[in-house]
Amino acid sequence: PGMVVGIHVAAAEGAPMRGVSTVECRADFGLVGDRCAKKGAKGQITVVSEEQLAAAGERLGRPIPPGATRRNVTVRGVELPGAGGRLRLGGVEVEIVQPATPCNLMNECIGPGAKDALEGLAGVRGRILSGGTLCVGDLAEAVPVGQGTLA
Repeated sequence: PGMVVGIHVAAAEGAPMRGVSTVECRADFGLVGDRCAKKGAKGQITVVSEEQLAAAGERLGRPIPPGATRRNVTVRGVELPGAGGRLRLGGVEVEIVQPATPCNLMNECIGPGAKDALEGLAGVRGRILSGGTLCVGDLAEAVPVGQGTLA
Protein backbone atom coordinates (compact mmCIF):
# COMPACT_ATOMS: atom_id res chain seq x y z
CA PRO A 1 0.00 0.00 0.00
CA GLY A 2 0.92 3.62 -0.41
CA MET A 3 1.21 6.43 2.09
CA VAL A 4 -0.17 9.92 2.74
CA VAL A 5 2.85 12.23 2.37
CA GLY A 6 1.20 15.66 2.48
CA ILE A 7 -2.02 17.38 3.61
CA HIS A 8 -2.90 20.95 2.57
CA VAL A 9 -5.92 23.14 3.27
CA ALA A 10 -6.94 26.68 2.32
CA ALA A 11 -9.43 28.69 4.36
CA ALA A 12 -10.98 30.38 1.31
CA GLU A 13 -11.06 30.23 -2.52
CA GLY A 14 -7.71 31.57 -3.78
CA ALA A 15 -6.21 31.72 -0.25
CA PRO A 16 -2.73 30.22 0.23
CA MET A 17 -2.58 26.49 0.90
CA ARG A 18 -1.28 25.61 4.36
CA GLY A 19 0.50 22.34 5.07
CA VAL A 20 -0.82 20.45 8.11
CA SER A 21 0.21 17.15 9.69
CA THR A 22 -3.35 16.13 10.57
CA VAL A 23 -6.89 17.11 9.58
CA GLU A 24 -10.40 16.06 10.55
CA CYS A 25 -12.41 14.67 7.60
CA ARG A 26 -16.20 14.54 7.87
CA ALA A 27 -18.41 12.20 5.85
CA ASP A 28 -20.28 14.00 3.04
CA PHE A 29 -18.63 17.29 4.03
CA GLY A 30 -14.87 17.41 3.53
CA LEU A 31 -11.75 18.53 5.37
CA VAL A 32 -12.61 20.73 8.34
CA GLY A 33 -11.19 24.20 7.69
CA ASP A 34 -10.87 23.78 3.91
CA ARG A 35 -12.57 25.97 1.31
CA CYS A 36 -14.08 22.97 -0.53
CA ALA A 37 -15.80 21.44 2.51
CA LYS A 38 -19.53 21.46 1.78
CA LYS A 39 -22.32 18.95 2.30
CA GLY A 40 -23.27 17.26 -0.98
CA ALA A 41 -20.33 18.72 -2.96
CA LYS A 42 -18.57 16.55 -5.56
CA GLY A 43 -15.11 17.86 -4.72
CA GLN A 44 -15.00 17.58 -0.93
CA ILE A 45 -11.42 16.29 -1.12
CA THR A 46 -8.76 16.38 -3.83
CA VAL A 47 -5.90 13.89 -4.02
CA VAL A 48 -2.77 13.84 -6.19
CA SER A 49 0.14 11.39 -6.20
CA GLU A 50 3.83 12.21 -5.90
CA GLU A 51 4.28 10.12 -9.03
CA GLN A 52 1.88 12.39 -10.97
CA LEU A 53 3.70 15.47 -9.66
CA ALA A 54 7.06 13.99 -10.72
CA ALA A 55 5.75 13.26 -14.25
CA ALA A 56 4.28 16.76 -14.53
CA GLY A 57 7.55 18.20 -13.23
CA GLU A 58 9.41 16.33 -15.98
CA ARG A 59 7.13 17.94 -18.57
CA LEU A 60 7.57 21.36 -16.96
CA GLY A 61 11.34 21.05 -16.52
CA ARG A 62 11.30 21.70 -12.77
CA PRO A 63 9.87 20.00 -9.66
CA ILE A 64 6.29 20.67 -8.57
CA PRO A 65 6.07 20.66 -4.77
CA PRO A 66 3.10 19.07 -2.96
CA GLY A 67 0.53 21.73 -2.10
CA ALA A 68 1.46 23.86 -5.12
CA THR A 69 -1.28 22.14 -7.14
CA ARG A 70 -3.87 23.16 -4.49
CA ARG A 71 -4.79 19.50 -3.92
CA ASN A 72 -5.63 18.56 -0.33
CA VAL A 73 -3.81 15.25 -0.07
CA THR A 74 -0.60 14.00 -1.66
CA VAL A 75 0.02 10.24 -1.65
CA ARG A 76 2.95 8.05 -2.66
CA GLY A 77 2.90 4.51 -4.03
CA VAL A 78 -0.78 4.17 -4.88
CA GLU A 79 -2.44 4.39 -8.27
CA LEU A 80 -5.41 6.72 -7.97
CA PRO A 81 -8.66 5.09 -9.10
CA GLY A 82 -10.93 6.60 -11.74
CA ALA A 83 -14.48 7.87 -11.28
CA GLY A 84 -16.53 5.48 -9.15
CA GLY A 85 -13.41 4.00 -7.57
CA ARG A 86 -12.64 4.12 -3.86
CA LEU A 87 -9.60 5.22 -1.96
CA ARG A 88 -8.82 4.57 1.70
CA LEU A 89 -6.63 7.19 3.36
CA GLY A 90 -5.96 6.04 6.91
CA GLY A 91 -9.46 5.54 8.37
CA VAL A 92 -11.07 7.86 5.80
CA GLU A 93 -12.83 6.39 2.76
CA VAL A 94 -13.26 8.44 -0.40
CA GLU A 95 -15.37 7.79 -3.49
CA ILE A 96 -13.69 9.23 -6.58
CA VAL A 97 -16.10 11.49 -8.48
CA GLN A 98 -13.95 12.78 -11.35
CA PRO A 99 -10.42 13.66 -12.41
CA ALA A 100 -9.19 17.00 -11.06
CA THR A 101 -8.45 19.31 -13.96
CA PRO A 102 -5.66 21.86 -13.65
CA CYS A 103 -6.87 25.48 -13.67
CA ASN A 104 -5.16 28.72 -14.69
CA LEU A 105 -4.21 29.26 -11.05
CA MET A 106 -1.52 26.58 -11.62
CA ASN A 107 0.43 29.02 -13.82
CA GLU A 108 0.31 31.56 -10.97
CA CYS A 109 1.06 29.13 -8.11
CA ILE A 110 3.75 27.09 -9.86
CA GLY A 111 4.82 29.11 -12.91
CA PRO A 112 4.20 29.51 -16.65
CA GLY A 113 3.37 26.22 -18.40
CA ALA A 114 2.28 24.44 -15.21
CA LYS A 115 -1.38 24.12 -16.24
CA ASP A 116 -0.39 22.33 -19.47
CA ALA A 117 2.25 20.18 -17.70
CA LEU A 118 -0.39 18.98 -15.20
CA GLU A 119 -2.94 18.00 -17.87
CA GLY A 120 -4.01 14.41 -17.05
CA LEU A 121 -1.72 14.41 -13.98
CA ALA A 122 -3.61 16.73 -11.61
CA GLY A 123 -5.14 14.06 -9.38
CA VAL A 124 -8.77 13.32 -8.54
CA ARG A 125 -11.76 14.90 -6.80
CA GLY A 126 -13.86 12.89 -4.39
CA ARG A 127 -16.59 12.67 -1.81
CA ILE A 128 -15.89 11.51 1.73
CA LEU A 129 -17.88 8.34 2.51
CA SER A 130 -16.56 7.72 6.02
CA GLY A 131 -14.77 10.35 8.05
CA GLY A 132 -12.03 10.36 10.62
CA THR A 133 -8.71 11.98 11.42
CA LEU A 134 -6.25 11.91 8.52
CA CYS A 135 -2.52 12.17 9.27
CA VAL A 136 0.66 12.42 7.22
CA GLY A 137 2.12 8.89 7.34
CA ASP A 138 -1.27 7.13 7.15
CA LEU A 139 -1.65 4.24 4.71
CA ALA A 140 -3.22 5.03 1.34
CA GLU A 141 -4.74 2.35 -0.86
CA ALA A 142 -7.24 1.83 -3.64
CA VAL A 143 -10.22 -0.20 -2.41
CA PRO A 144 -11.82 -2.76 -4.71
CA VAL A 145 -15.45 -1.73 -5.25
CA GLY A 146 -17.70 -3.91 -3.10
CA GLN A 147 -15.15 -4.01 -0.26
CA GLY A 148 -15.64 -0.50 1.06
CA THR A 149 -17.22 0.25 4.40
CA LEU A 150 -20.35 1.65 2.74
CA ALA A 151 -20.44 -0.64 -0.30
